[in-house]
Amino acid sequence: MDYKQSSENRLLQLNNLDEFKMNSYENAKLYKEKMKRWHDNLIQERCFEPGQKVLLFNSRLKLFPGKLKSRWSGPFEIVEVFPHGAIEIQCAKDGRRFKVNGQRLKIYQGEPITRDKAVVPLVEPSKSLNILLQ
Repeated sequence: MDYKQSSENRLLQLNNLDEFKMNSYENAKLYKEKMKRWHDNLIQERCFEPGQKVLLFNSRLKLFPGKLKSRWSGPFEIVEVFPHGAIEIQCAKDGRRFKVNGQRLKIYQGEPITRDKAVVPLVEPSKSLNILLQ
């Protein structure tokens, strides 16, 4: 067994491992940069002004699944816009104020939302048949 040749072989293996590690770090860095550019392109620039009506996205609704349940609540009124993206909004019902991220808001463009349940009177089948036959 030649110690000199085995030590050279081991050094060559270690150098190959270091080179492989450096390539993987570089590839990970390139991947992260690419994903950051993709994510930044998805962020929409929104301009809000005090006095506007907005809807707030409720991300915690995932705990209570429902197909027809809206994840947007509101409308709220914008009180103050901060330069770093935070927005202070005021609840129309009770006047509470709180700060939220501007990415969770969208402009409200409609009538006030009524959350009342509709009542549909049901008629017994025998009576409805008599009405239809007459």
